[in-house]
Amino acid sequence: MDKRQIVLDTETTGLDPKLGHRVIEVAGVELVNRRLTGRHFHRYINPGRDSDEGALQVHGLTSEFLSDKPKFAEIADEFLEYVTGAELIIHNAPFDIGFLDSELGLARRKKLKVYCPDVIDTLRMARDLHPGKRNGLDALCDRYQIDNSARTLHGALLDAELLADVYLAMTRGQDSLMIEDDTVRTEVAVAGFNRDGLRLVVLRATSGEVAAHEAQLADIDKASGGAVWTTMNAE
Repeated sequence: MDKRQIVLDTETTGLDPKLGHRVIEVAGVELVNRRLTGRHFHRYINPGRDSDEGALQVHGLTSEFLSDKPKFAEIADEFLEYVTGAELIIHNAPFDIGFLDSELGLARRKKLKVYCPDVIDTLRMARDLHPGKRNGLDALCDRYQIDNSARTLHGALLDAELLADVYLAMTRGQDSLMIEDDTVRTEVAVAGFNRDGLRLVVLRATSGEVAAHEAQLADIDKASGGAVWTTMNAE
């Protein structure tokens, strides 16, 4: 069965929905079997209030820009249709889910976990992988050599796209665990092979090929934050 995941991000008017703050932008990027499908969801939302000054400096979405955008209740069903049944991937999941649950409640819809029971918090994952280090999105992009030069302000769609790349980099090597082989196995007749008189020619790697191989291993070690063979060699 195909595994469908949605990398999700929001922008908000402030830090706490309990203080009346609202979602002003929501975006999702779809992965199926760890591959980007190009099927995105992106909407700007009129919150019916101004953003706090600190939040405005982060996302730059003014009340004037948002004034003609739909209310969340108007896009709620479209959003739920897009995410339902998918595993969600969110950086600092409690923050975004708290806001989305608040908006869904105001729109008289059920909480997000009813539609999407499974959530991966990439911030928690990053803290487990890189304890004691900065694990914000920009820091993770630098660590995994992902180009985030276009991120001058926070934007939900760009951040979701960057987070998708970060998530795939953080979980590199898990493809065989996440993609199931649904192909039907059949018996295949193999022709006999006469080995008499066979001489195997062994081609040794050149010094240049060895150097290129070692450079590739070093790049993988750097991207993964410490490869298994590095630990084994150190013992």
